[in-house]
Amino acid sequence: MQPIALPAFSDNYIWLLPGDAGAGALVVDPGEAGPVFAAADAGLQPSVVLLTHHHDDHVGGMPELLRRWPGLAVYAPADERIPFACSRVGGGDRVEAGGFGFDVIAVPGHTVSHIAFHGQGLLFCGDTLFSLGCGRMFEGSPEQMLGSLDRLAALPGDSLMCCGHEYTQSNAAFALAVDPDNPALARRSDEVTAMRHAGQPTLPVTLASERACNPFLRIDAPAIRAAVAAREGREDLDRVATFAALRRWKDGFRA
Repeated sequence: MQPIALPAFSDNYIWLLPGDAGAGALVVDPGEAGPVFAAADAGLQPSVVLLTHHHDDHVGGMPELLRRWPGLAVYAPADERIPFACSRVGGGDRVEAGGFGFDVIAVPGHTVSHIAFHGQGLLFCGDTLFSLGCGRMFEGSPEQMLGSLDRLAALPGDSLMCCGHEYTQSNAAFALAVDPDNPALARRSDEVTAMRHAGQPTLPVTLASERACNPFLRIDAPAIRAAVAAREGREDLDRVATFAALRRWKDGFRA
């Protein structure tokens, strides 16, 4: 089944995956309960919830969901900042519930306990990897974040990446500033512009597309290394230093 992006807040997505043959649905990162209630009223009642990290815009709807469905199977990282009852999982674990199966991947960087879920051809990666971008490092180090992105980039290219925010259009502007001669990126940017003008989400997107277009997954590409070296005014940056400089560039970028 195709995952459904439920808009929440100004730019969040809550992901919903219908179950087979009328089984309960899977919900990922319900920052607010309203969109999930609306989906349930339309026939997609949840049975399993996956949480990628503790930020309120990803878990804030859980108390209301648990009041309505106290039997929900909830899987979350081992982080005391997620205060309600759930099954705690970490990198290397496997979630099997409600007919769904996902491998858990540790992806510290945005937060130290951030996890991602990969299975059934899908990658739910929260705020670690975005289309044409990556998350800010609120808690982790550049080395941790780059390692996390490397792990995600190594997954099968036909995996559909389902991240937590609709940031693709603004990320495209930065990516083009860094990598202006990348034809795959130019095509993706045009596609994103058309989708947003039509009011459509730019997600999910294949990891193969991201590997071809996303500068944060192309740290080893000569074009990215050269652009960062030119901006930093030095040629001796290793890949971690290159990533850190690229993330700083993005933090201060204005299109």
